[in-house]
Amino acid sequence: MAMNFRGDRHDEPDINLIPFIDVLLVILIFLMLSTTYSKFTELQVTLPAADADASRDRPQEIIVAVTADGRYSLDRQPVEGRSVELLAAALQAAAGQRQDPFLIISADASAAHQSVINVLDAARRAGLARITFAAQSSQGANGGASPSP
Repeated sequence: MAMNFRGDRHDEPDINLIPFIDVLLVILIFLMLSTTYSKFTELQVTLPAADADASRDRPQEIIVAVTADGRYSLDRQPVEGRSVELLAAALQAAAGQRQDPFLIISADASAAHQSVINVLDAARRAGLARITFAAQSSQGANGGASPSP
């Protein structure tokens, strides 16, 4: 009589899921890091009228104009100097009386890029987080006087 130590067991093959999960997590992390998320937002700006009543109707607005040669004006008052520190101090003084103000940057089309960046830097230093840009439609630039909606 022979002894059968092995028996007639048929073991089911084990599928180890841990390496599979590791590979999936690496792929997921790679996709998350390499994907760019684009925000498509539509910029709709209504430019205020040039008369003095517009500033009274919208007290939360601070309007900074940048000329083609890099000079600044804040709420239609010229800012002395062109440094970021002077502009930040003027913005902070203008924002001091207003609750949750927002900044409208109205830059000339031929203004230097650095001049606009200086306004953004001054706004950051003054603690202004709500910023928008004034723009005219191409019809307004070609002779019409209507600002973009």
